[in-house]
Amino acid sequence: MRCRDAKQWLITHRENLSQSEIASLQEHLKQCPDCHAAEQRLHEIEEALRPSAPGVRLSVSTEEIMQAVLQQSRIIQQLEQLRTQQQLRIARLRTIATLLAAIGFFTLGSLPLLVLAIAIIQTDLVVKALSLLSSGIDILFVIGQYLQFGLTLVTHNNWLLSFVAFSVVVMMGMWLRLMRPPQEV
Repeated sequence: MRCRDAKQWLITHRENLSQSEIASLQEHLKQCPDCHAAEQRLHEIEEALRPSAPGVRLSVSTEEIMQAVLQQSRIIQQLEQLRTQQQLRIARLRTIATLLAAIGFFTLGSLPLLVLAIAIIQTDLVVKALSLLSSGIDILFVIGQYLQFGLTLVTHNNWLLSFVAFSVVVMMGMWLRLMRPPQEV
């Protein structure tokens, strides 16, 4: 007997089982500690759900119900207060964020005007900046040549293409491994 069947039979109760099924279930419970523990838990739950004495009715007083209602209304009020506080904080943050965004856009928009004003007033400063920019462009050109030479070496004999193909094959294998259906224990 499989554990799944035994647990299903425990759930449907023994009254609905035949004598051979009960005997098979008892034998399985003796051999399987997991199913035996499941049976014990089921008995504990059934005992907890049964009233302590026959005919005893559990009752709740009106005062206890009213206290529970008052406590629930206090909790609802507290939640509403928290919600309004959170909405006020968000409203404050929105105004601050709007102000900061306006200042940022104004600053970024005024940068080209500042550069133009400096170019008109301080022409020799602009000439020095352009010479520095020219040397920076020369450095970028040399770096580009080295990169071109490196790429030529890597792509020679299709090394780069081979590496990319190998990487794709490895990733596909990993994907297939991850996407396989789970196996039952």
